[in-house]
Amino acid sequence: MAQSPDLSVPFGIYVHWPFCAAKCPYCDFNSHVRAQIPEDDWIGSILAELDHIARAQGAARPVVQTVFFGGGTPSLMSGRVVGRVLERIGRHWPVANDIEVTLEANPASADAARFADYRAAGVNRLSLGMQALNDADLAALGRLHNVAEAKAALALAQRIFPRVSLDLIYARPGQTPEAWRRELTQALGFGTEHLSLYQLTIEPATPFAALHRSGALRVPDDELAAALYQTTQELTEAAGLSAYEISNHARPGAEARHNLLYWRYGAYAGVGPGAHGRLDNEGARLATTTEKLPERWHDLVRRQGHGFMEWRNLEPAEAAQEHLLMNLRLAEGMDLDRLRARWDWTPDAQTVAALVEQGLLEQNAANVTATRRGRLVLNAVIAALAG
Repeated sequence: MAQSPDLSVPFGIYVHWPFCAAKCPYCDFNSHVRAQIPEDDWIGSILAELDHIARAQGAARPVVQTVFFGGGTPSLMSGRVVGRVLERIGRHWPVANDIEVTLEANPASADAARFADYRAAGVNRLSLGMQALNDADLAALGRLHNVAEAKAALALAQRIFPRVSLDLIYARPGQTPEAWRRELTQALGFGTEHLSLYQLTIEPATPFAALHRSGALRVPDDELAAALYQTTQELTEAAGLSAYEISNHARPGAEARHNLLYWRYGAYAGVGPGAHGRLDNEGARLATTTEKLPERWHDLVRRQGHGFMEWRNLEPAEAAQEHLLMNLRLAEGMDLDRLRARWDWTPDAQTVAALVEQGLLEQNAANVTATRRGRLVLNAVIAALAG
């Protein structure tokens, strides 16, 4: 898939660290609890996949503008191995002077030496999974930290990293708009530049799904969830952290550049167990996916140099619909002319007009954005456009 790099298209690298100290009952991410983690051995396999991607791209490689360590719990990694990954990336690719390097951290694994090692390795943005500001709810969510520990981890992160993001989950069982208003007001007072605010969803094959089916776990109904969403938008906008994406809020200029790369349908490599990637391949969009089970992935890498299970060019209409799905999550919306120029496909004009008439979309020339009402039912809007 050798090609000349298009420096106008951002390129990033996602590194998946699949291990956690405990599995949260709501989580359907590719995360696994293991008693022993031979860190150097596992990192060796991640380095091998980076080597494989670089060879596939050929001599003319794009500039890396973002790197994201996700999981799992990347803050279980040592700063030394984070540095090894970043060194290998710098060996294979040109790196932007203002590269954004994000690492997800759990308050339960936060300490000053570990955070300082990450910063020395090159991490310049920390995303802290606080999730709640209520000890009872943290316990119900399966988190290993309490509120005091989360606040201490946040204060530590703000001293060490130039950029810090905070994650919270709302629409939790029994949560009222008033309680969420108090909690979010407190979170906004911490002064982080970025907040990721996720509505709790019941994902299949999780412990929460079984509890929900049995009636033992009840989450807010659609009306209450909408009220909680409206409270979220009201408070974040008033604080100057408007939503630039469905669940993400930032001060102007503090948006997560790596996540913007996804939502703008840029190119990125994904390495590690269960990682997804989207690469540019001579005008086509190449989809990659690695084996999910860590031990099986690790064995594949040792035997064949990588753990990729999918490595295929998407059909133009398939890529266009992915592009649409990603763009409509953004407050900036989707440029229909750009979509047509890139993939020779656009959604049906009558469908777009109907959704505008229903107040779910706004259209300004070729630009289409979801309204606030449309964001509440975005999956249905996207399905209608893609159909």
